[in-house]
Amino acid sequence: MKTKHLIKLGAFGISTVLFSRKKAILGTIILTDKCNLHCKHCSVNNLTAVMHPYAQIKKEMEVLYNQGIRILFFCGGETFLWNGEEKNTHPSTQSKITDGLREPCHNKTLRDLVIEAKKMGFYIVNVVTNGTFKIDLPEADLILLSLDGDRERHNIIRGDTYDTIMKNIDEATSDNICFYMAINKINRDCIKHVCEVAKNKPMVRAVSFNFHTPYPDTVELELNVEEKQHCCDEIGKLIDQDYPIFNLKTAFPYIVHNNFPTPCYQCVVMENGKLSICGRCIDVPGLCEKCGYFFAAEYTLLFSGKIKIAVDMLNTYLRYI
Repeated sequence: MKTKHLIKLGAFGISTVLFSRKKAILGTIILTDKCNLHCKHCSVNNLTAVMHPYAQIKKEMEVLYNQGIRILFFCGGETFLWNGEEKNTHPSTQSKITDGLREPCHNKTLRDLVIEAKKMGFYIVNVVTNGTFKIDLPEADLILLSLDGDRERHNIIRGDTYDTIMKNIDEATSDNICFYMAINKINRDCIKHVCEVAKNKPMVRAVSFNFHTPYPDTVELELNVEEKQHCCDEIGKLIDQDYPIFNLKTAFPYIVHNNFPTPCYQCVVMENGKLSICGRCIDVPGLCEKCGYFFAAEYTLLFSGKIKIAVDMLNTYLRYI
């Protein structure tokens, strides 16, 4: 991260705390809910399977940027499935005439979106993926790749994808990968395994943990308070042992008991033109009180003026971004 961007983010944080502002700094754009997997813990895949067009995504990026968003995530569904191909297949829409020659039109890809976001002025541009596609996106600051345990537990949750993901990581073109693990009843004993994999893979910078957020159709995967405490104790010990973990230990007591402020007004999600505060789950009654997203807790605590959280976040961001 550039020093000038860090200073501006710091100024945003200070002014937010001093004046109790609710202005957002982090935005997520849902490119599509189409996904090649049907994971046990996911409630938002393949509801429409629509690929939102490039012009729409670009407009949404502009809207977020003009609102002051400077940290941008692209999310799905599966982001690497997204393309900006037009639905109209008439030959005149598939090519253009240049100096008398027919030149193919360029179908927009995820890389085009990341490059456009950087050009637009976003400080940090991250991508979320399930890791089953070739990982060739050095332009992204972080590629948050879902790994949900050891081979056995991951495959129970996500299908037979573990070996494919490991191969794609080994063949990745940049070291900007961060594992993204949702801890649930199935994989709660795999925390150290995922950290070991991250530590031993040159292309992986860190692991970012969340707890499973129990949508109505996945409540059986929810952890209780004692299980959450056990997990956070383990993660905390691994942080002390210098495992690469992209979470804030100082936030764990709040996360375990879900006693952090919700929703997170500093985060927004844009999906098909609809802007939601914090996340897509905000419209589900009672779900905020069971939020498992570590980053949401970290951001709300930061902007509530928790000094220890601020110091912890600064050190963590400087290390991994």
